[in-house]
Amino acid sequence: MVELEKLSATVQELLGPDCITAKISKQELTIEAPSASIVRVLSILRDNPECRFRVLVDICGVDYPNESPRFRVVYHLLSVEHNTRIRVKLAVSAETPVPSVTSIFHCANWYEREIWDLYGILFSGHPDLRRLLTDYNFEGHPLRKDFPLTGYIEVRYNEEEKRVVYEPVKLTQDYRSFDFLSPWEGMMRQTEIAAGEGLPGDEKASK
Repeated sequence: MVELEKLSATVQELLGPDCITAKISKQELTIEAPSASIVRVLSILRDNPECRFRVLVDICGVDYPNESPRFRVVYHLLSVEHNTRIRVKLAVSAETPVPSVTSIFHCANWYEREIWDLYGILFSGHPDLRRLLTDYNFEGHPLRKDFPLTGYIEVRYNEEEKRVVYEPVKLTQDYRSFDFLSPWEGMMRQTEIAAGEGLPGDEKASK
């Protein structure tokens, strides 16, 4: 914990106004930075001798529909030399592009394409920003919280046309509602059974 507190103080001093917040939780350091400064922030964290976060482990997106800005872009960095990790968070909107960090971490190419595909967050300066996990004709961004579970279109092979066709989603039945109560989930205490309270799921027999 002492080392993390020292690292936190060092990072705040190095980044200055580009470090909005710095928090230590569960033995992990998380900082929040402005999206426009992400290239400078990651460059300092990578090159400074007291940091040396030379490995970009992952970049991921998070969707908070009720907040403004709605999205978070999270960078996870590792320093092999110091055996330390750090998390950098950005609060971004779908309309404002985030500067690409492919110029300092080549592996960011894949991660940024993945985030664009699944969340619709744009990255300015990316060399090839296009869909990665979904099809080219896919509509919407599937990890957004307001994206329907069924999607908008479905894909099937048309035997008559001898090609793959796209059609509106058609469900053969509606989604079922499960309460997850089952008499097989576990026995209640014998005293409760003797008192006539029965097993979980018995109430279904009377419905």
